[in-house]
Amino acid sequence: MRILIAPDKFAGTLSAPEASAAIARGWRRTAPDDVIVEIPLADGGPGFLDVLRACLGGELLTLTVTGPTGAPVEAAVLMATGADDVPTAYLESAQACGLHLTEPADRDPRVTTSRGVGELLVAAIEAGARRVVVGLGGSGTNDAGAGMLAALGARAVDSGGADVSELLSLGGAGLRGIAHVDLEAARARVGGGGDLDGGAGISSGPGLTGGSGALEIIIATDVDNPLLGLRGATNGFGPQKGADQASVMVLEGSLEAFVSAVGRRPDGKEPAVALGAGAAGGLGYAFLHLGATRVPGIATVLEIVSLARRVGECDLVITGEGAFDWQSLRGKVVAGVAEAALSQGRPCLVLAGRSELGRREFAASGVSAAFSVVDHLSQQGHPSEDAFEDPAGKLADLAERAARTWSR
Repeated sequence: MRILIAPDKFAGTLSAPEASAAIARGWRRTAPDDVIVEIPLADGGPGFLDVLRACLGGELLTLTVTGPTGAPVEAAVLMATGADDVPTAYLESAQACGLHLTEPADRDPRVTTSRGVGELLVAAIEAGARRVVVGLGGSGTNDAGAGMLAALGARAVDSGGADVSELLSLGGAGLRGIAHVDLEAARARVGGGGDLDGGAGISSGPGLTGGSGALEIIIATDVDNPLLGLRGATNGFGPQKGADQASVMVLEGSLEAFVSAVGRRPDGKEPAVALGAGAAGGLGYAFLHLGATRVPGIATVLEIVSLARRVGECDLVITGEGAFDWQSLRGKVVAGVAEAALSQGRPCLVLAGRSELGRREFAASGVSAAFSVVDHLSQQGHPSEDAFEDPAGKLADLAERAARTWSR
């Protein structure tokens, strides 16, 4: 059999390449003669740049930018020329403001900033990029991209007209002290300040003017949530970034105030309600204000790695992630891989740290079967906490078990 292994990261335990290697190792114990092809994947979050570099090559520019807590962190810009000969820069927002950059005990999305993402964007522009593709996901911030906009030159004033631009880079909670935000300089930095093209829905592009001097910005998001509300950046993802209920209320109010202070785009559209505006703590919202076009992150990656062709060349597809739940079926790696397998009539297995979905819930998405490390341990009489001890070994054991049923 030809087996395609294409997992996402297992958040907090294994990177996508580590997960892929563990699955392959376990599978070979049962089926040593199977031909295995590994394609670790990402959906716009952590690992996005590594996946693209493996496929595209290009030049990696490493630099120091402002991290989520204000301390410097190392991040990179991948420069490559697209098939249309447009100099293109690829950025991963998580490298500048990712949740993993802050120790669990210190996580507080009220005070983390996305400023480093703006610094990466400036570096890409200065390196000659005419198109920028930004992977959004895995952030530890909840500032609606205010820090990113500040790095591009955005200014802010309070209700008395005093300059309070520093608040843009101090985290989401401080945004309620802003009465008006001026994005003229930020828009000019990315190639123009005129009215947006508009286009279908909320997206517009390239850039702000559509002219030859505009920078085309594409945001690859791992979720399609709006900025505000129950499915928004704060309520949907704030708790997993360290926000308690009181902090969630503060942040939601601050983001509402920020949206009011920024106002609508020059074309009259409101990015806060757009799909993906809530991605990466609201970075999607800020990029949409700059005229970015939003695309699902996994679709972008799958196109670049030619997944459809690779699925057609195999007999069985295996994907996976840390938690297989309802979010997995909404623009995540698992959903993209399963859809590709379904379209070509290939069975698709999900190997996960834990699974919260039943067969009825996942079957329609193209998943043939799901295996869980936690369930496997439970069947052996071990507590679920054991999953965090040697996670690669536990995942390999799970793959070995799956191969007994699915390899032929």
